[in-house]
Amino acid sequence: MLTVASDIDVLARFGRALADPIRCRILLALRQAPAFPADLADALGISRPRLSNHLACLRDCGLVITVPDGRRTRYELADERLGHAVDHLLAAVVAIESDRTCPDAATKDCC
Repeated sequence: MLTVASDIDVLARFGRALADPIRCRILLALRQAPAFPADLADALGISRPRLSNHLACLRDCGLVITVPDGRRTRYELADERLGHAVDHLLAAVVAIESDRTCPDAATKDCC
């Protein structure tokens, strides 16, 4: 059974991973399929060293794992449920955004 402290740690690690747009793009790519770093770098249009730093962060957060594949190393989500969690998070945020109305819309013509 998880303790409150470990629940907070898990959420903090997930938040840390999502705090950077490049890491979000990596997670979205890996949600679709495992990938090799060179392919990810090309697909995302970033340098390999920069990608490597972000992959290290995602590994440290426990969200991605490495899988040896011959001489190469493939990256994938640490658990398939992470892909589902990202899907649910995206759906929840879209639902919240579509329900949001500006209370000043009538007077300030801002929305």
